Amino acid sequence: MSEQRFPRLAPEQMTPRQREVAQQIAAGPRGEVKGPFLALLHNPDLAERIQQLGEHLRFGTELPGELIELAVLVAARVWDCQYEWAAHRRIATATTSLAPEIMDAIAAGRDPGEMPGHLRDAYVFCMAVHRLGQPGEAACDAVEARYGKRGVLDLLALCGYYTMLAMVLNTAQVPLPDGAAPPLEPLRRP
Repeated sequence: MSEQRFPRLAPEQMTPRQREVAQQIAAGPRGEVKGPFLALLHNPDLAERIQQLGEHLRFGTELPGELIELAVLVAARVWDCQYEWAAHRRIATATTSLAPEIMDAIAAGRDPGEMPGHLRDAYVFCMAVHRLGQPGEAACDAVEARYGKRGVLDLLALCGYYTMLAMVLNTAQVPLPDGAAPPLEPLRRP
């Protein structure tokens, strides 16, 4: 497909409900409508609810920023989501202490190896969730010991949320900013 499945809507093309949701998104911590929300605005009620969940997961949990971005990058890599990877690698680099070597290993589809304990626990948890549909007892216990049951649920929801956004972005074919080249070699698709 050579063009976006869900093209950007200009304000004059939007329904009153789409304009309302676009204004809510732009007024929040994202600051603008971009990425998956360009597509999701074609269903404004869905966009509003997804945005609210994402706002909680990115900005409202007690999980450290580098752990959140690690979880997002794992989901982006698992689902070969070029846009999600590019956006969140940039965010992780600018706003967290997540080491470039860790991100490079994940991009290559390799286990990053040695890393701080909280990140290792999150990586094992997220990989198990994506591979098996659940983290397993040891991975769940390790995250719970650090962040409690609430943290386990937030990390689990991050895995699911960013999987959903990867699917939206991949289906919508949202282009990378500034015509950038895809940063990931496909692992899932031929």
